[in-house]
Amino acid sequence: MLEIQIHNQSTLDEEQCWNALTTRSAQMDGAFVFAVRSTGIYCRPSCPARRPQRENVRFFRLPAEAVAAGFRPCLRCHPDQQQVPSPHTELVKQIRQYIEDHLETPLRLANLSTQFHMSPYHLQRTFKQVTGLSPRQYTESLRLKQFKTRLQEGEPVTSALYNAGYQSSSSVYERTPMQLGMTPATYQRGGKGVRLAYTISESTLGNVLIATTERGLAAIRFGESRQDLEAELAREYPQAEHTYDTERLRPWLEHLQRALAGQAIETDIPLDVQATAFQWKVWRALQAIPAGQTRSYSEVAQAIGQPSAVRAVAQACAANHVAVFIPCHRVVRNNGQLGGYRWGIERKQRLLALEQSKL
Repeated sequence: MLEIQIHNQSTLDEEQCWNALTTRSAQMDGAFVFAVRSTGIYCRPSCPARRPQRENVRFFRLPAEAVAAGFRPCLRCHPDQQQVPSPHTELVKQIRQYIEDHLETPLRLANLSTQFHMSPYHLQRTFKQVTGLSPRQYTESLRLKQFKTRLQEGEPVTSALYNAGYQSSSSVYERTPMQLGMTPATYQRGGKGVRLAYTISESTLGNVLIATTERGLAAIRFGESRQDLEAELAREYPQAEHTYDTERLRPWLEHLQRALAGQAIETDIPLDVQATAFQWKVWRALQAIPAGQTRSYSEVAQAIGQPSAVRAVAQACAANHVAVFIPCHRVVRNNGQLGGYRWGIERKQRLLALEQSKL
């Protein structure tokens, strides 16, 4: 991989750096910066500015080296900062807090625009650029989270839905099956009536649990022990009908073993995974990343048409319940570092190494 080669060299390979520059590789941000003699400015490899002439370019491993050589940072790509600042971040933080404080009342975009002295169009556009969600989608995600918490605490469905800010029971029952995988009453009963078949097997990455419903694959989770994996499944669905059935899940196990051997797998497998529309959009983008390759969170955000939703993309990756088949391990930080992984950074590193060995 290009970024690995550059990180491991004592001196930069200028040909590789130039290739990264010409392709505006966001994966190489943090590996080096380039400076342009004719402008006196240095940039990230992914900078959207017009490409300079090769003879005018110098490469530096660190921004400080470019500064010492007399260059100043670009005001478009901010190579001297770890993350590009958003002028709207503080404003959106205030809007989010306002929404959280008024969940019990219906959300109206007109009311938000009046509160923050912005046009409805500009407010919605700004909010979505920063969070990846519209104000309504953000509100619904908060209400659903509060609703689930109240149900788990034993509050009756009717009072739980109204206390979470829903205006009618029909609105809950129309929306939550896709997000809970069941009706609110069933979820409150810990999944009572849901049939979950599962098995636990040893793999090259440790113990792995696979669970399915009648509709498709529901979970692939790695864990340190069989007991931990079973306890986690029981906490999520304590009243579901759990059946340990290795024979029934053998095709899934074989499919997973092929994936763990670094082989490409199909992306149209049936999934019974509950998520928001935004999370599904991110997960579909992850499934489009070829085995053995990686994308940065920024590149995934760009791929789904929401370039400012980098943080929301990271949160969607962290919410993934289906390891490997939804390949969140293929997403790395903008500087090429691996970043986090729900099932441990060592597993992420090994997964990528297995896939890259098959290229």
